[in-house]
Amino acid sequence: MILVRPRKIEWASYFILMPLIDAGTCFMLLGSHWYLSVRLWIFGFFYTMITGLLVWYIDVICTRYINSALFGFRETGKRLFILTVKQFFIVLLSVNLIMSGFKLMDLPGYDPSTENFWISLGLAYFVTFIAMIIWEANYIFTEWKRSLAEKEKYEHLSLQSEFDTLKSQVNPHFLFNCFNTLSSLISEDKQQAEKFLDELSKVYRYLLRNNEDGMTTLKSELQFILSYFELLKTRHCDAIQLELEIDKKYENYLLPSLSLQMLVENAVKHNALSKHNPLVIEIFSTAGNVINEANFGGSG
Repeated sequence: MILVRPRKIEWASYFILMPLIDAGTCFMLLGSHWYLSVRLWIFGFFYTMITGLLVWYIDVICTRYINSALFGFRETGKRLFILTVKQFFIVLLSVNLIMSGFKLMDLPGYDPSTENFWISLGLAYFVTFIAMIIWEANYIFTEWKRSLAEKEKYEHLSLQSEFDTLKSQVNPHFLFNCFNTLSSLISEDKQQAEKFLDELSKVYRYLLRNNEDGMTTLKSELQFILSYFELLKTRHCDAIQLELEIDKKYENYLLPSLSLQMLVENAVKHNALSKHNPLVIEIFSTAGNVINEANFGGSG
């Protein structure tokens, strides 16, 4: 059997509220002279504290079970109703144990009248009801923070999955086009083919490295874009142009790796390119830590 470990707020409610319940119960059952007698202090107040500790722990176990059975915000109304009923029986158990103990100890001044029983029960229920509301508020707040953190986690995983899927779609398409270009250059211009192959190796070293890291600096991404653009330039000649205007203070900023590459690739894929109507791709920074990518010329 796994013991339930009370939380700090549950311990605090016991040490703050239980003395109030015990003092009120002792006053009602033992009369106004109970606090003047050492014997009544020892056997009255401390007995009720120990009994209260036992019943409090049972209360903690019952509350945990109810919270786990009626989990979530949608069950709040039902959970509060059951907790309220539970609290009545917990208090009823506590007051009966205290009265039975007082009777067995034959404490002087003990008055087990029906009126004192109901007053003690009402006092104990009122005070413990406050504790129950505090516990429930803490439970709702904790669940709200947990659900918020879980939502952010799944949103991050969803975005990461979308990003990885997009990379897996772009990279094979890009590689296929590069091999077609390289095949043509080998027979037409071997020197240009060697240069193209060198730039292609730089590009794919970057692709392989950053597919694992996930994040990269803007400076590294821009260096990669220059190599990547050389490959595009070889394929499309004067039909494509690239202009970079990035403030150097942003070079160490982090961004998802290959994010600029996908923007450039999509700009090329979804626009018509020609020598007389070239596609101009501008990547520039503006105030407010924003990097922009704009397409001018061509038609899409």
